[in-house]
Amino acid sequence: MRPPDQIDFSADDLVGLVTKYNPRTNAARIRAAYEYGREMHEGQLRHSGEPYFTHPVAVAAILTQQQLDDATIITALLHDTIEDTKASYLEVTRLFGAEVAELVDGVTKLTNLQLNSSETKQAENFRKLFMAMSKDLRVILVKLADRLHNMRTIKAMRPDKQAQKARETMDIFAPLAGRMGMQWMREELEDLAFRVLNPEGRASIIRRFINLQRETGDVIERITGDMALEFDRAGVQAEVVGRAKKPYAIWRKMQEKNQSFSRLSDIYGFRIITESEEDCYRALGAIHQRWRAVPGRFKDYISQPKSNGYRSIHTTVSGRDGKRVEVQIRTTQMHDVAETGVAAHWSYRDGVRSQNPFAVDPAKWITQLSERFDAEEDHEDFLEAVKLEMYSDQVFCFTPKGEVVKLPRGATPIDFAFAIHTRIGSACVGAKVDHMRVPLWTRLKNGQSVDIITAEGQSPQATWLDIATTGKARSAIRRALRDEDRARFIKLGRELARSAFEHVGRKATDKVLATAARHMRFENRDDLLARMGSAEITGREVVQIVYPDLMPKPGEKVDASRAVVGLSPAQSFERAFCCQPLPGERIVGITFKGRGVVVHAIDCDRLSAYEEQLDRWLDLRWQEGDHGAVNGATLDVTLNNDAGTLGRICTLIGESGANISDLQFVDRKPDFYRLLIYVDLRDAAHLHSLMLTLEAESDVAEILRYRNMPRETVDPSA
Repeated sequence: MRPPDQIDFSADDLVGLVTKYNPRTNAARIRAAYEYGREMHEGQLRHSGEPYFTHPVAVAAILTQQQLDDATIITALLHDTIEDTKASYLEVTRLFGAEVAELVDGVTKLTNLQLNSSETKQAENFRKLFMAMSKDLRVILVKLADRLHNMRTIKAMRPDKQAQKARETMDIFAPLAGRMGMQWMREELEDLAFRVLNPEGRASIIRRFINLQRETGDVIERITGDMALEFDRAGVQAEVVGRAKKPYAIWRKMQEKNQSFSRLSDIYGFRIITESEEDCYRALGAIHQRWRAVPGRFKDYISQPKSNGYRSIHTTVSGRDGKRVEVQIRTTQMHDVAETGVAAHWSYRDGVRSQNPFAVDPAKWITQLSERFDAEEDHEDFLEAVKLEMYSDQVFCFTPKGEVVKLPRGATPIDFAFAIHTRIGSACVGAKVDHMRVPLWTRLKNGQSVDIITAEGQSPQATWLDIATTGKARSAIRRALRDEDRARFIKLGRELARSAFEHVGRKATDKVLATAARHMRFENRDDLLARMGSAEITGREVVQIVYPDLMPKPGEKVDASRAVVGLSPAQSFERAFCCQPLPGERIVGITFKGRGVVVHAIDCDRLSAYEEQLDRWLDLRWQEGDHGAVNGATLDVTLNNDAGTLGRICTLIGESGANISDLQFVDRKPDFYRLLIYVDLRDAAHLHSLMLTLEAESDVAEILRYRNMPRETVDPSA
């Protein structure tokens, strides 16, 4: 149930909410914090025009739903005082104690993190986020409640700010809430963000739900009644609660399964609460005896709990009319943890801290989580590991000795091997699953026993990057490949540096490269060249560091920001990465809320997705005049595998007035290799001229323009 959000929510109202679960609360202290916060925020208004203090009060009320301690409730009331008012850390310490002051300071530091910045900075901010969490996890509980109330009232913000906050919520705060076991909060955050990012999609789901209910009646009530009847027959004391899934959960399932709403079956979920663990399994038996279980959809998190303390039995059965329904079975104590996750550690019952045996020690949980990421030295690897850890569901597999290894869903024997030890993973040559030899790309399932086969002299292979899913495995593989290929990458990097510097009339001397390495915070010149050779940084970036004034000035004759005709003054545009339209080609625009206009080539395959949304189409054309070499295109080039070939090709591209922004190797063979070359060009004529020049080179076996790329292709300009 949502807490009251009204403006006149008084101190007595808040104390009343706390007293319901903690009769021994220090009511005077909470009232004092309420009055102090109201005084500090006096005169401040929210975007909606309401008094600002209504927000901290609403955050505190949200936290009472999780039955949290007095210090957390007071922190919620004061969480913006140090940041936004004349209040100081010392004054909060004097009035409310060091514990509250530390918590308020921690929330302030989290608020100042710009989590939606570039990947390198974002990874560093994630490190700071985990550091703040490791001191006291209640900091993130307050921050999550703060974000939840802001999302509930987001309509008062500007559209661009709404989109930014919604994306940040979807990418970071919602999965973090889920990772902490607060599934109800994750679902509401996702749905609120979904309402902003795709209002049409959400409205469509809701309309279809209403139509389905008209056609079939109240399915939930009927199935709930059927389950209750089965439990009476089996003598199981249980409470049955059914619900339809949230619009975003249904939308995500539609995208994952590539199915329409009408073909989607498991859109209803049922929760069964029992008094004992024994009754959980008896309830499971009664359900499977009445309805047919769906193969592969059973998970026992009671015998193998999640790391955040979550315990429950999950099963999916075919119910009435063949409709699939998901069922979760748990005890009352397990349900408390499932509702509040790690926050259950601080929950109160009847004035005392709850002694829930399933609540996880938050200090131990955050330490385990942080240790996994402390080993990641590379920013990109760290960020990947964090996101995988937060988003993933888990599978539990066993070593031959019976030890449990937790892995994300979709993990392979390669991930299992590196989870045991980096040395085991590096030497892996094969695997047995349940005593049967399997390919290394096999997806592991719950309860399987995995035996890794190793051999001396084996080292990680480049193809393993396509097999591994965990951040730890991928990081170790990349590190090993980097070490193995370092000499080759340094040589290739030197060629790329020479070409990039010659493009601006300079030479890539050892001193110049050493200077660039120092400013880009690499250990030395060779480290810089190795990163260039492995396509982790581009020659353009290095030249920009040393000679920023010599870089081509894009759009000297045609302003690059207004290179497209047919937009309103307020509309911005971006070129679609799928087809990479160039000046001189026919184009069309597709409008997006909060994003502006995406410009596609008229023959782009992706346009078929908008055929029934003609109100979003714009008739556009390129501005007349000379465009700067700032328009990216991708060349698919197959080269002979001879010494110096790539260097000559890079030189030809530079001499043609184009710039290489990135390289991506696609296939390597002893006699040739295929790569994607991302080049910045002036227009379509420039592209045609460049392709003719390269086609005439004897070492070029084939050259094509690469377009309509899949969504997982990395945009080098992103």
